[in-house]
Amino acid sequence: MRANPISAAAFVAAVLAAQAAAAADAPAGAEERLEEVMVTAQRREEKLQEVPVSVTAFSETAIRDAGIRNTSDFLGLTPNVSFDQSFTVGNSFVTMRGVEQINNADSPVAIVVDGVPQANQKQLKMDLFDIERIEVLKGPQGALYGRNAIGGAINIITRQPTNEFDGFAELGGGSGSMKEGLFAVSGPLSKDTLLFRLSGEYKDGDGLINNSYLDRKVDFYTAKDVRAKVLWLASDAVNVDLRYAHTDNKGGATYDVAIPNDIADPTNVQDLDPHADMLGHSRLKSDEATWKADWHVAAGTATWITGWTKLSEDYYGSLGFCNPLACPGGLFGLGDVSQQQQLNVRLLSHELRFTSAAHQPLRYIAGAYYLDTKRDLQTIATLLDVPTLPNIIDSNEHDHNGAYAVFGQLDWDVLTRTTLSVSGRYDNDHREQTDIATGNRHTANFDAFQPKATLSHKLTDNQLSYLTYSTGFRSGGFNGIGQLEPFKRELLRNVEVGYKSTWLDQRLMVNLAGFLERDTDFQFFYLSLAQGGAQVISNLSSVQLKGAELETQMVLQPGWTAYLNLGLLDSRIRAFDPNLGVPAAVGNRTPKTVPAKINVGTQKEWSLGDYKLTLRVDYEHRGKKYWDTSNVAVMNPVELLGARAAVKSGAWEISVSGRNLLNKYYFEDFNAIAFSGLQNNIGWPTQPRSWEAKVRYDF
Repeated sequence: MRANPISAAAFVAAVLAAQAAAAADAPAGAEERLEEVMVTAQRREEKLQEVPVSVTAFSETAIRDAGIRNTSDFLGLTPNVSFDQSFTVGNSFVTMRGVEQINNADSPVAIVVDGVPQANQKQLKMDLFDIERIEVLKGPQGALYGRNAIGGAINIITRQPTNEFDGFAELGGGSGSMKEGLFAVSGPLSKDTLLFRLSGEYKDGDGLINNSYLDRKVDFYTAKDVRAKVLWLASDAVNVDLRYAHTDNKGGATYDVAIPNDIADPTNVQDLDPHADMLGHSRLKSDEATWKADWHVAAGTATWITGWTKLSEDYYGSLGFCNPLACPGGLFGLGDVSQQQQLNVRLLSHELRFTSAAHQPLRYIAGAYYLDTKRDLQTIATLLDVPTLPNIIDSNEHDHNGAYAVFGQLDWDVLTRTTLSVSGRYDNDHREQTDIATGNRHTANFDAFQPKATLSHKLTDNQLSYLTYSTGFRSGGFNGIGQLEPFKRELLRNVEVGYKSTWLDQRLMVNLAGFLERDTDFQFFYLSLAQGGAQVISNLSSVQLKGAELETQMVLQPGWTAYLNLGLLDSRIRAFDPNLGVPAAVGNRTPKTVPAKINVGTQKEWSLGDYKLTLRVDYEHRGKKYWDTSNVAVMNPVELLGARAAVKSGAWEISVSGRNLLNKYYFEDFNAIAFSGLQNNIGWPTQPRSWEAKVRYDF
């Protein structure tokens, strides 16, 4: 039977009546409207609802209420984005609108912290503390963010120094013997002139995932992070922002579950423990220093940003992911085999840009960018049962990349409510790879022009529509030593239509976006038995990506909010080279694709005298996941539930939160035998149900 439609007027009237009836029970001082969030998605400060881009933004309040503490937390709440962790403490895979991050290549998402691009994929997975705002831009953002913003961009803004003394301290603990401490302190070194902020984190836990052969926890983790910022207000026109950050993370590695190849549905097997005969470990260290100077003049602002990073990661563990009892003969019948890798990266970037004044009908941005990257990677695989034999894998490479870009954007208010934005960026990336053992050197050059055009129109003061054509470019590069064939650059063209609106006196937000993308030379990763177990990056010549996103927020009554986010994605291989030698077919979905994702949650506040009680529940439905181009390995949908309760009184807050409360078992990464050449399928298990409790004091 077909349901009778409900008119918009009747719906609005019903909501207003419910709100009026509930207002008497609202906690004192509770917010009656949605928070107005300011973002810098287009390099200048604007209201979120006035930016003609699909952006999911998290304010400082939202970050605290949702208990966001790492990259996975906020990307898990973002439509058409998936984030998986695997193999080492620094390794992760983000897939945004179907464009995936792969091993040994550039990220498909530009990561920017305090205006400085993070140019290595190891910089995406991070613990988050003392954060002011997070912005996730979906769709290619190459015109402003440059190479490797082919899937989107992530802006992370840390809290700024203050002119008054303040800060916080937090202690916590939880599952897996986790112990955690956070702090921040800020104030003036010289009133109104020189301000500072110092913050840090210490985290240590034994882990939650047990190796059934060793009877040891494998996902142990220790983090030591510190960040220092100094803001020099040199004059009314000039300010300089200096930042230094140090990260030292240690933890488990290579604890994939070996899944026998005779299991009919290995991607959906339940409750298998890692059972390798050696305990893997890894360590990621980085030091980063940045300089940002702004010079304000009547015509606008000139900005100079310099970033320097030194990053290293090493790991050691099993290459067979098994033990002699379960896997007689070991890897390829060669017995016990270990693997280890040492990565060292040095990055230096400069950006100069001029941003015109905001309040004029013709606005512009123009700039130039340069990045120098030096990368050393050594990979070793050793046959432990016959130590006198040489290493079965022993490669040592040095890579040097020099990239530059020029970019610009012009915004013209054609009519009072209509704006035309035109932007473009030219990127050039020169790459060199040297085999340390032989001295052989290979070079390649990759470049692209990335245009973008957006026509936006304000239907009313609270409704914005837009139509966008945008492009993205991911640089090509070299595979490992001995694989002479480089992989190609990737180009993406996107057409997108969007609608942003607020209703009911800023108590309801509804944002919609639909997109159609053509991806040429789509980059993907696999392990090749034909090349001795080599890690290979190759290209699918043509891929189509189309989908839609819905984001809603609503104040049900003062102190009670809810949200619903939906992401739909259809990704299809349109053409590929059959000589690739991998299982694939035209019409198949691309690797790591999730066709549907739903997030829904609610938060309620109560006032009890001097105390404020907050309860939040978050539910996520992840649809099927297609792990590789064969579309044979498909993981069933996963339902995830999280919750947080907090009691606040004055400067004190006590909170308890839980993750994966339904205790779902699933893989965050999966490699089938058909691609890896190993004697087993291998999957990276997620952590089981966990909880943590914290006490915080703000001063």
